[in-house]
Amino acid sequence: STASSKCSAAVGAATAPGFIIFPGIHRGGVEEPRLSGFSRRFSSAGVVVVSVPLPDLREFRVTTRTTDQIEDATAWAAGEPGIGRGGKIGLGGVSFAGGLALVAAGRPALRDRLSMVVSFGGYGDLTRVLRFLCTGVLPDGTRMPPHDYGIAIVLLEVAPAMVPPGQVAPLRRGVLTFLEGSLHDQTDKPRALALFADARRQAAALPVPARTLLEWVNDRNVSELGPAVLPHVEKLAGAAALSPERSPAAAAPVFLLHGREDNVIPSAETPLTAGYLRRHGNTRVKTLLTPLVSHADLNTNAPMPDAWRLVKFWKQMMELR
Repeated sequence: STASSKCSAAVGAATAPGFIIFPGIHRGGVEEPRLSGFSRRFSSAGVVVVSVPLPDLREFRVTTRTTDQIEDATAWAAGEPGIGRGGKIGLGGVSFAGGLALVAAGRPALRDRLSMVVSFGGYGDLTRVLRFLCTGVLPDGTRMPPHDYGIAIVLLEVAPAMVPPGQVAPLRRGVLTFLEGSLHDQTDKPRALALFADARRQAAALPVPARTLLEWVNDRNVSELGPAVLPHVEKLAGAAALSPERSPAAAAPVFLLHGREDNVIPSAETPLTAGYLRRHGNTRVKTLLTPLVSHADLNTNAPMPDAWRLVKFWKQMMELR
């Protein structure tokens, strides 16, 4: 596959159905904790699971070639003995990869080779998501504070349009240092604090405007950084290959699972994506917005009725095996 330098597979019986899943924006690739948990749940139900890292997403970049890599890897896996079954396979994506997986699923090479598509915390229109990250305004006009992690990722891509050429590389290094710290903030606090301190030292050594932008990142100052980035969003995210709602609709059954209070990719994306798919002929779309999920991560403290809804949703997916 052109998509990966490394794959991990949890293999069951030779007759088990296959499922290929792609992680979101995270350095960990197939070792990313949310992806590992999601893959284990599928494999425990007797599904052959192949997890494939995507090089650009590991570098905090959302690119059109990532969609091509999802397409290529899925087509390969569908025809691979011991993974695909009858030339078909299930396709899943976590977070930003959830949206890209839906785009790939609608392409001619995959339209008849998928048993299902699962988007876990994904989106329908990338430009709409990035506008939310910059403004905190949801599609219905209401507001929710966006997560600063997302806007920092956007800055990585639009940096060349915002600072002189000589400042692009050091600004990106500083932002990447901050993002690395954010990834470790819940699991390795000393390492996270050291990385955050390093990002502040890098900011102090930069000239303006790069210094100002990196200071806003370090301060998690979305109210200043968002409006500065907003004018560049459409150029970054406008390609059809990055948004399901700008691409042909997937024909396979689609399952859209989303955390109700997600402030990286807001849960409003799920009903909008479902509506687009249904309007374009896919009547086999199931959705669930749940407090049991944050941003592509499980929350075990939600009420029991929500747990049963998640169980029912999971059962519907498993019945397609």
